[in-house]
Amino acid sequence: MKISLLAAGLLLSLAGSALAQENTDKSKFRQLAQELPTPNVYRSASGAPGHEYWQQRADYNIKVELNDDNQSVTGSETITYTNLSPDVLTYLWVQLDQNIFEKNSMNSLTQTSRIPAKPTFEAAEALAEQTFDGGYKIKAVKDANGRALPYVINFTMMRIDLPTPLKPKQSVKFSIDWFNNINDQKKQGGRGGYEYFPKDGNYEYQMAQWFPRMAVYDDVNGWQHKQFLGTGEFALPFGDYRVSITVPADHVVASTGELQNPDQVMTSTQRSRMAQAQKANKPVLIVTQAEAEQAEKNKAKGKKTWVYSAKNVRDFAWASSRKFIWDAMNVNVAGKNTLAMSYYPKEGNPLWGQYSTEVVAHTLKVYSRFTIDYPYPVAISVHGAVGGMEYPMISFNGGRPEADGSYTERTKYGMISVIIHEVGHNFFPMIINSDERQWTWMDEGLNTFVQYLAEQEWQRDYPSRRGEPRNIVEYMKMDKSLQQPIMTNSESITQLGNNAYGKPATALNILRETVMGRKLFDYAFKEYARRWAFKHPMPADFFRTMEDASGTDLDWFWRGWFYTTDHVDQELTGVRWFSVDSRNPEVENARRRSEINAAPQSLSQQRNLQDIPKTLVDVKPELKDFYNTYDPLAVTEESKAQYQKYLQSLTPEERAFLEKGFNFYEVGVRNNGGLVMPLVVQMNFTDGTNQVVRIPAEIWRYNEQEITKVFVTEKPVASFVLDPFQETADINLDNNAYPQRAQPSRFELFKQQPQGITPNPLQQQMQRQQGNGR
Repeated sequence: MKISLLAAGLLLSLAGSALAQENTDKSKFRQLAQELPTPNVYRSASGAPGHEYWQQRADYNIKVELNDDNQSVTGSETITYTNLSPDVLTYLWVQLDQNIFEKNSMNSLTQTSRIPAKPTFEAAEALAEQTFDGGYKIKAVKDANGRALPYVINFTMMRIDLPTPLKPKQSVKFSIDWFNNINDQKKQGGRGGYEYFPKDGNYEYQMAQWFPRMAVYDDVNGWQHKQFLGTGEFALPFGDYRVSITVPADHVVASTGELQNPDQVMTSTQRSRMAQAQKANKPVLIVTQAEAEQAEKNKAKGKKTWVYSAKNVRDFAWASSRKFIWDAMNVNVAGKNTLAMSYYPKEGNPLWGQYSTEVVAHTLKVYSRFTIDYPYPVAISVHGAVGGMEYPMISFNGGRPEADGSYTERTKYGMISVIIHEVGHNFFPMIINSDERQWTWMDEGLNTFVQYLAEQEWQRDYPSRRGEPRNIVEYMKMDKSLQQPIMTNSESITQLGNNAYGKPATALNILRETVMGRKLFDYAFKEYARRWAFKHPMPADFFRTMEDASGTDLDWFWRGWFYTTDHVDQELTGVRWFSVDSRNPEVENARRRSEINAAPQSLSQQRNLQDIPKTLVDVKPELKDFYNTYDPLAVTEESKAQYQKYLQSLTPEERAFLEKGFNFYEVGVRNNGGLVMPLVVQMNFTDGTNQVVRIPAEIWRYNEQEITKVFVTEKPVASFVLDPFQETADINLDNNAYPQRAQPSRFELFKQQPQGITPNPLQQQMQRQQGNGR
């Protein structure tokens, strides 16, 4: 039966609409209506803060003293808490993150454990008792007049009951005095702590989450007082800080904020060097390695107090040691000067002196271009026991060379990457202040994505661990029972690195490169940063802003990548090739003859040539007639005349189309993984050239399992390939080509090696140079 193209299109449209209506509840293209909260006056439907958006404020004045003899701190803080919400508050919640180190902390109690088959004394002792007591010892909680305030501690949270309800636009001032032991970071772990250096008998302290901090009260959760169990980091309000840090007199203190009393704590030589650094475009040493090594030996008995001030930050961290080498340089971001600085013991050289501060400066420039201009006066990288942790203006980073100064390639790039990542956290979440306690991906995933961009600008083909789609494939291949959606609470994620760092970073890279294109994506991403700088965004605010600023419906993308554990596996199921019959006997008959000649002989035909040397008509030629010599593919004058008559019946447009000799390829694609994604199709032509066609994911909107697409080409196609640049995280490339091609793989034969440590490549080079007398 023949129907017009218009009628066929109408029938297809009606059928598609009916199918779409039937599958509304389960379609991967349905809108995120139920998953996202209803817009309101606080958070708009566009993803921007609403016209009545509000957030609380907490200002701190803190005095803290470090005891280098027994590794403890004693502190006293005064907090001014301002209620900018429309609600009346009868109590306040304060975070006590150090209580994770209490003997009976919730983290300790909820850790699963088992008895090993052959338990050691050390393992048995660890199961029997946690010996370190690192929780807060709260000495006093008082109001502004010095009267005691009632409080209740619930593991890592403390409720302070107010004698008078705190009304909107009112402030309350109260104080907390406390003491706590500092954890040995290498033994107890944690996001801060100390490292002991036995060779010279000194300590380095990296003080993180070290003081009682106000919890967030917002329009989404009310009080955010989920317990700190070690993974979900924190949510904090913005405020101003003035912090006085008393340490041994020969210590150098790195800190959030700007130093207020350099004349009292820095030598004239150090101040002069700092003045040089503020104008320098490469690192200037404020404290040299020789000076740091001298300080390691002297160990002064007196004390100094370093005073730092920080404006509009959500947290405060610091580090202290007499071992610190200190360098700094200026970095100009959009006409504003910022000091990039690094603090590190001699054990960090030569890597840290060569790279750290340069990496800090590079990070600020790249992140500022993709988000907002870096607003703070300093950005600091500190090397110590903490492998990677971030706070406003300061970060703690790993990456230590061998004792002889050599290092592996992995150590070098690992150090550069962790510094980019942790300094990058100044933007996510220190400025774009998402709730880490609830949504790890909103800071780690977004930050890992921009980290990838910064790495690629550091060095061509930088060996980035995360960001490239191919790097997430092994995780996406895993059994779904071992995966969780990205939209999972921080404390419930089992594979944190893949789930909260790698997968969202990869998703954003795919969104930028394959789904939206760089121009649309970069504008929308920067708009999100601009809208939510120094505010508290939620997932819906990010999703909605990316759509609003780009004019792109991405609900299908958020659902697939963030709300499910589906994966990408597009299979090219087959190709049907059609060409237009020109009806020219000289062309078509020759083509048909070539096809016949190219056809393989069957097995019977091959054997008959041997077993039947002569047929009957060969023996009796009188049995032959006209058809024994007839050639149906011979071109006759009649066939030529019919062709000319056909040409004359065509319009000029039809004749031009016919002469093009188009090839029509019907390509079938199956969605095996469930995750709908754009189709990226490469056609490799028989003349060695190729063409890539990019088709939006909406091609799956009527059938999410299997579709066909017709491609029309002037040149014959030798092969089709899906995802030729591995940009969609397709987990199975074996089924991405037609004709099918196997992906190359290798196996390695191993031989037992003698025991001993193989020198790293840099050590080998150093040994060669020593052997050559260099």
